[in-house]
Amino acid sequence: MTVWDDLVGQERVSEQLAAAARDADAFVTAAASDAPPPEASRMTHAWLFTGPPGAGRNQAARAFAAALQCVSPDRALGGAPGCGFCDGCHTALVGTHADVSTVAAVGSQILVEAMRDTVRKSFTAPANGRWQVILVEDAERLNEKSANAVLKAVEEPAPRTVWLLCAPSVEDVLPTIRSRCRHLVLSTPSVEAVADMLVRREGIEPDVAAAVARATQGHVDRARRLATDPAARARRAAVLKLPLRVEDVGGALRAAQELVDAAAEDAKQLAEERDGKETEDLKAALGAAQGGRLPRGTAGAVKDLEEMQKRRRTRTQRDSLDVALADLTSFYRDVLALQLGSRIALANTDAEDALERLARSSTPESTLRRIEAIAACGEALDRNVAPLLAVEAMTMALRAG
Repeated sequence: MTVWDDLVGQERVSEQLAAAARDADAFVTAAASDAPPPEASRMTHAWLFTGPPGAGRNQAARAFAAALQCVSPDRALGGAPGCGFCDGCHTALVGTHADVSTVAAVGSQILVEAMRDTVRKSFTAPANGRWQVILVEDAERLNEKSANAVLKAVEEPAPRTVWLLCAPSVEDVLPTIRSRCRHLVLSTPSVEAVADMLVRREGIEPDVAAAVARATQGHVDRARRLATDPAARARRAAVLKLPLRVEDVGGALRAAQELVDAAAEDAKQLAEERDGKETEDLKAALGAAQGGRLPRGTAGAVKDLEEMQKRRRTRTQRDSLDVALADLTSFYRDVLALQLGSRIALANTDAEDALERLARSSTPESTLRRIEAIAACGEALDRNVAPLLAVEAMTMALRAG
């Protein structure tokens, strides 16, 4: 199974990346044998992957990174790089390859401190692999200083360094950076393509796969999580009950509190799984005995880790709220479709009774106002408004209609 198999519904992008990987492989092979490099190449030193949430931007970039590091012996016999099984492919896909560095936003921004070592590494030759690959998963979250650091590295890259930037749209990246990148646009995969992937790759029953793919409207990661995680299904079911719980002020405020509490609990559970191990690993690396005191002068490193973990918990809570807002938007979009007599397929067929009840008891105009209230809540969260205040304002607006 090749590295491209996880790119659901992105056949055109897969073909472009596979062609570039073949040219990159020819370049490295020619350099190793002192032969002249190919005259025409579809490979370049910087790539920008854009597309809507769930399209698979990060997966496409990581698959490309794996193909660039592919060491399958089949390549010498004419096989395409990106076999998916060799050590180069496997370690790049799971994130342990020494020459594939990943940068992601821990909080609301990627700080320059997080980019300095990575930018420095980008100017070095690959240690074990064929290319030095830098993958920036949240390029839209680069602040001014970190973006300038990336710009300098992209302007004058090392000969065997490749930058892979991922962002929702090209406008989210500085013009000076995006002008130096080759741009690839991913599209939202079809519901049928996502359902087929869940059946083939995850062993999900076809009817369940179709239901979760339809519920997430082609969002690959959310569909996979809904299909495999009972807790995620329970959280979604609770969110879809919210529109029927905001008929009075008390109900609206309670629903807001429960939504924020659920997001905080989700973030806490994920943090408990990661933070303790990270802290113990750091203390061991700093030379502290098991349960013993830290060596002198190392307390600052532990404090920096704790600050990073705190920002990550905040980001995780925000991400959980974003999922809930997306589910609510999908719910009211179905309500609007029923009110307008649209023939589009409903996403939330498991809540059809509630959809029909709201469709009968309200107007299309009030449904549009409710959808706008959900969008306003997301914008407020982006401006760092306290989550409870933002969600309470939204639930009160949902009540008012």
